[in-house]
Amino acid sequence: MKQVYTSYSEAVADIHDGATLMVGGFGLCGIPEKLILALVDKGVKNLTVISNNCGVDDWGLGLLLQNKQIDRMIGSYVGENKEFERQVLSGELEVELVPQGTLAEKIRAGGAGIPAFYTPAGVGTPVAEGKETRTFNGKEYLLEEAFTADFSLVRAWKADKMGNLIYNKTAQNFNPMIAAAGKVTIAEAEEIVEIGDINPQEVHTPSIYVQRLIQAEQEKRIERRTVKA
Repeated sequence: MKQVYTSYSEAVADIHDGATLMVGGFGLCGIPEKLILALVDKGVKNLTVISNNCGVDDWGLGLLLQNKQIDRMIGSYVGENKEFERQVLSGELEVELVPQGTLAEKIRAGGAGIPAFYTPAGVGTPVAEGKETRTFNGKEYLLEEAFTADFSLVRAWKADKMGNLIYNKTAQNFNPMIAAAGKVTIAEAEEIVEIGDINPQEVHTPSIYVQRLIQAEQEKRIERRTVKA
């Protein structure tokens, strides 16, 4: 059984200044929002964050950005975050933009213990600057190194006390691969059930990858609400 925390601050207590974090989610879908809020309250700084995007101005990773707690952001999408744009243009934030498929594979490879791989994405563009290329079957490929992190924060729909996780529909997004690529993975879940209550065939992240659990309801904010006139 994994330790089930009741305090968000205790769950992130050892996340230190200068740590590298991977954070699950795509936009505001499937983000570990309560763990992010705990990091805001903790005031941890000089973070390197690996995530698809950096939330919005007033929610998710955007809150860490507002507080100047992130020094370096690695992702694939700037999104709707005006503060993110401002910090990039002013030189306050170091940003590495990675093609989305490459980002996913760099994280997946890190979790699988694969140090690097070749991909055609980015060849002949600024993404390839300073990187090794190689030709296979007459086509040029770019060598990309894998990503790992000190801590991975993920959001699950359901977990059992062993740490097996199920994500809800598209909230899977980056969560399964990020859960595998962190030295310490902390999962917040809407529901935590007893061992044996989850069908093994439905598990998305096996318990071996998860070190900590906490139950947390989500606000489930909508990034861009569109309604009929």
